[in-house]
Amino acid sequence: MGRGDKKTKKGKIFKGSYGKSRSARPDSSSAKRAAAAKKSA
Repeated sequence: MGRGDKKTKKGKIFKGSYGKSRSARPDSSSAKRAAAAKKSA
């Protein structure tokens, strides 16, 4: 399991693809938290 493994997040980043282990959009809960943190800072 490493960069050559297409099923892992690291492999997806290396290949530039998206899927189950690396979603194209970050999940909404963490995205909302990051946006809220940006506003307050």
